[in-house]
Amino acid sequence: MSGALQRRFLRIAHKLRDRWRRWRKTPLEGVSMIARDLDGRVLLVRHSYGPRAWYFPGGGIRKGETVEQAAARELKEETGCECDGIFLVGQFEEEISGSPHTANVVTCVTHDVPKPDRREVVEARFFPTHSLPEPLSPHTSARLRFFQDPKNMVRGA
Repeated sequence: MSGALQRRFLRIAHKLRDRWRRWRKTPLEGVSMIARDLDGRVLLVRHSYGPRAWYFPGGGIRKGETVEQAAARELKEETGCECDGIFLVGQFEEEISGSPHTANVVTCVTHDVPKPDRREVVEARFFPTHSLPEPLSPHTSARLRFFQDPKNMVRGA
């Protein structure tokens, strides 16, 4: 399947998943990976589907996976980057597509250069936290605030 066809399929699947979640209201749990480079810059991605905003790499947790395993897998799938020193920052409750969602925020350091697959992720880059691209998704902004809040120092990093 060509990259353009895959991106079209992902856009359709994203819309269907959104409608399904709004109808079913099934509780969801996912991970967001705040990967940093050695300069402390954060890795953000833009997807080929959904709103044209910047996000942290992330996604759902598979059956039998820990939060940390899911975060490392999503980072690798979306950017080709490996984790070093992975830590759970914490979790909070929110709503995504009308469904309750538990957001697990995880952080790590990566020594790799991101390489998006150009199908699901069309762009992946490191940014200093004082100069983030626009638009940031509202969920990305919420996760960054959560990560930067000193009372959420579960991570030990």
